[in-house]
Amino acid sequence: MMLTLEPLVLGTDPDLADLLHTWVTHPRSVYWMMQDASVADVRAEYDRVGADPHHEAFLGLADGRPAFLAETYDPRFSALADLPELEPGDLGMHVLVAPPGGDLLPGFTTQVFAAVMAHCFADPAVRRVVVEPDAANAAIRRKNVAAGFVEVREVPLPGKTAMLSFCTRSAYEAACGTDHRHGDGTAHLTPALMERSHRHLVAKAIGEYAHERLLAPVPDPERPNGWTLETGGSSYRFTARRHALDHWVVDPASIEPTPDAQVFVAGLAPVLGIPDSLLPTYLEEIASTLAAGAWKLRHRRVPVAELVDADYQAVEAAMTEGHPAFVANNGRIGFGLDDYTAFAPEAGVPVRLHWLAAHRTATRLTLGDGQAEASLYGDELAPEVRARFAARLRGLGLDPADYLFLPVHPWQWVNKLAVTFAPDVARRDLVHLGSGDDEHRPQQSIRTFFNLSRPERHYVKTALAIQNMGFLRGLSPAYMEATPAINDWVAATVHGDAELRECGFRVLREVAAIGYTGDAFHRTAGPSPYRKMIAALWRESPVPLLGDGDRPMTMAALLHRDADGDALVTALVKASPIDAATWVRSYLRSYLRPLVHCLYAYDLAFMPHGENVVLVLRDHVPVAAFMKDIGEEVAVMGDLPLPPEVERIRGSFPEDVKALAVHTDVFDGVLRFVAAILDEDGVLDEREFWGLVRATIEEHAADHPELAAAAARYDLLRPTFRHSCLNRLQLRNTLQMVDLSDQAESLMFAGRLDNPATRPEEDR
Repeated sequence: MMLTLEPLVLGTDPDLADLLHTWVTHPRSVYWMMQDASVADVRAEYDRVGADPHHEAFLGLADGRPAFLAETYDPRFSALADLPELEPGDLGMHVLVAPPGGDLLPGFTTQVFAAVMAHCFADPAVRRVVVEPDAANAAIRRKNVAAGFVEVREVPLPGKTAMLSFCTRSAYEAACGTDHRHGDGTAHLTPALMERSHRHLVAKAIGEYAHERLLAPVPDPERPNGWTLETGGSSYRFTARRHALDHWVVDPASIEPTPDAQVFVAGLAPVLGIPDSLLPTYLEEIASTLAAGAWKLRHRRVPVAELVDADYQAVEAAMTEGHPAFVANNGRIGFGLDDYTAFAPEAGVPVRLHWLAAHRTATRLTLGDGQAEASLYGDELAPEVRARFAARLRGLGLDPADYLFLPVHPWQWVNKLAVTFAPDVARRDLVHLGSGDDEHRPQQSIRTFFNLSRPERHYVKTALAIQNMGFLRGLSPAYMEATPAINDWVAATVHGDAELRECGFRVLREVAAIGYTGDAFHRTAGPSPYRKMIAALWRESPVPLLGDGDRPMTMAALLHRDADGDALVTALVKASPIDAATWVRSYLRSYLRPLVHCLYAYDLAFMPHGENVVLVLRDHVPVAAFMKDIGEEVAVMGDLPLPPEVERIRGSFPEDVKALAVHTDVFDGVLRFVAAILDEDGVLDEREFWGLVRATIEEHAADHPELAAAAARYDLLRPTFRHSCLNRLQLRNTLQMVDLSDQAESLMFAGRLDNPATRPEEDR
């Protein structure tokens, strides 16, 4: 039986008014408290409900026939308004099933109740449903409890003593078998949530593709901030605002007609330059991103107000956007539904890493300064865990001294290592030791884990053979062999610089790397993704480096808006004891100034996007920054002497590309988003924001006249700079968008961008 709800509009329909009168005055509807109502009374009541912005009535249809009545209301504007139990996200609900007509199926009331609850929770803003049945109505109270409601207490209301009851989203899902840990796991795949996900993703696609000059919307004179986009067969209208650096903020709700992200991308494939052979792969990543968007709308609705003072990992799990520039940014091809809810960072589920014993003859462990094998394992694994691992090896007749311990992602063990490397397991070159005792939390970078049980212990970065955002997320044992040495050199350079120390700038060292190479794939010619399946590294945690009152937060959080559109950076500014301009100055001193100094003093460039920077907040103000992911994403672009084992990071870059380490990676990759958010929220005009960026660079130059030649060479305040594009890389080759051995050669450009930090024309 098909059950649907539609807004109740009596209008001038006498039959509908008569029908409702019959329902609400029936003896079985005594608890509806309208036994003595006339038809005119019923009409007047529902006209009143229709005019109330905080109260809605719905007619329920069974296969198109009127069969039940439902009402929803905002408890804050009802007789419940003064109750202390109410919380943001509560929605009140009433339901009345039509008195029996002799032809309804058994269990019909249960079906109606499920349909009404699904209708309530289809709005992702709803966190709890509130009911207040008459305490004497035992039948409906049983129905409520069966649906997941918890009875709180009796409360006096006009005309009755009510049993105040609440049902959370998770309790409802568990009760009806649609929780993401039960049933088929698709409770998030509803038309309403998917439409919101489509709208959000298409809005982002229009904005970022237009930013990269793949699309050219034209002004629509018929409405303020209106634009039209012709896609070669389809036409879209929307409203948007343009900011510095050709940054578009598209209103998802304004897009007409209702968009479908896959249709949108497929229709634009020739314009976007997607090869025919790779279009299905890109569409699969779009579908996965849509599914993740719907899941987060349903299950990960954390108001920004709760994040302002939340701890490090609570903020990390609350991020919902992924990479701010890439459109298909939640591909994760290879994960199933169960994998997503177990391992996606937004699921917030603790993970216990699996461990392998890898034979020393086929495994390389490289250690940074101050590290030793015994102390590394001693710090990361409790004595009883090491004893358990050793006992497992001895039980197989193996000598523990012949093996190194290697952490692996649980998904990687089940889906790759136990199958693709079965011969290595069979000959005992690899031995599965089981899971460790510590609980970890996957970070936004998905294959890196933070230790929840012992936060002072290292992050662990693992190989993970899923396709995500243009790469298979493996780790190369050969490439990582130099990682600890590179980190030691970068850390020593940073720590030894007085300017960087003064800014509170540090690196989180990758202190150890391990990789197994005894498999058949390492005996074949040529590179292969299969050579990147069994490796890991350990990175310092920021926790031991914090002072009193310090709080770490991923910099990606500054770009986060919750499901209601509230921005975390705005909330942090408002919660701080200083004004917005002073807040931004402190942020830029912690983040931008050290990067500029590294570039001028050492020709040293990082990859400083939101996931690679941990900000240190004090009183909600950024006061320092830690850089991470050093081994893979750092480059020296000059002739600075380097130790032989670090020489790999020296890159040869054209002169007009070197400054993009700030222009693209900082200005375009991070600051254009922060500036637009603060401007959109009325916190700080973007012209003032970019003036503070200019002032930060000029103040550094004034403080370091000895670096004047480098400052002139990089010329970060030049009027324009080359427009390096990220989506163009992924669209060209979604399987491997960049050759890591020659990243500069892989870059794609789209003309030039006006530099919003340039000096005013009259000063040039």
